[in-house]
Amino acid sequence: MNYFFYVISLVAIYGILTVSLNLVVGYTAILSVAHAAFMGIGAYAAALLLTGWGFNFFATLPVAMAVAGLVSGILAVSTLRLKGDYYIIGSFGFQVILYNVFLNWIGLTGGPFGIRNIPRPQAFGSNLRYAILTLGFLAVCLWVARRVGESPYGKVLRAIREDEAAAASIGKNVTRYKVSVFVLSSMLASVGGALYAGLISYIDPFTFTIHESIFLLALVIIGGSGNVYGSVVGAAVLIVIPEALRFFDVPTTVASPIREILYGLLMILFLRFRPKGLLPERITPGMVR
Repeated sequence: MNYFFYVISLVAIYGILTVSLNLVVGYTAILSVAHAAFMGIGAYAAALLLTGWGFNFFATLPVAMAVAGLVSGILAVSTLRLKGDYYIIGSFGFQVILYNVFLNWIGLTGGPFGIRNIPRPQAFGSNLRYAILTLGFLAVCLWVARRVGESPYGKVLRAIREDEAAAASIGKNVTRYKVSVFVLSSMLASVGGALYAGLISYIDPFTFTIHESIFLLALVIIGGSGNVYGSVVGAAVLIVIPEALRFFDVPTTVASPIREILYGLLMILFLRFRPKGLLPERITPGMVR
């Protein structure tokens, strides 16, 4: 049962990461491949404050969100005017930069050795209690995403997604909307990163690579772009299925490549036979007014 609650926590954390990414990919059609970098910012901010400064876990979250918000704001202002493939390349470059900062700033991040012995909140030390904590944060994240999607602000985001030029022609400041939702998405991702650090109790740069960003993007696509509940379903599918390999006598050196093959195969199958994902976006009349 202990391992079961660990997996529940992992699904909830990746649910937070995927819901936050869906804000930019699903609502606004900003195809970012830098989400793992913001997850990493949250994880390192929490880990450093917990292990080096003795902060309470919950006190690290505003700091992690502030750092992620500041960094994402700088990135958004400098790259979101780029269109299509050019923006993807820009976000890819940022992801590579942050990964190398995590890897090479040894005095701060521990470099390739990472940061160990990251404590959980005292009241949530067991896997059961930590699962409850992560599910609580997931519920808050879902609530925020739903409120955004159903608000006039969310309707403008969808208008930008469908026709950016048309949204600008009716007086909407497209850049401001895109920057603000990107910052919100990154701040939520940093919370997921902080929770991940507490769950694993150890982080290193190799968790926050471009492969992780692509994996998060796969969760959005498989779950359903534009549907925040689909994000959670996608996270559950792609986390639980590979974790099931642990119950078979599969060597670790073989299990990792099998997971990668499963991810790739699922992506191909969904893009071919169900391109809108497991739970496609539902457009209600209020969304298009």
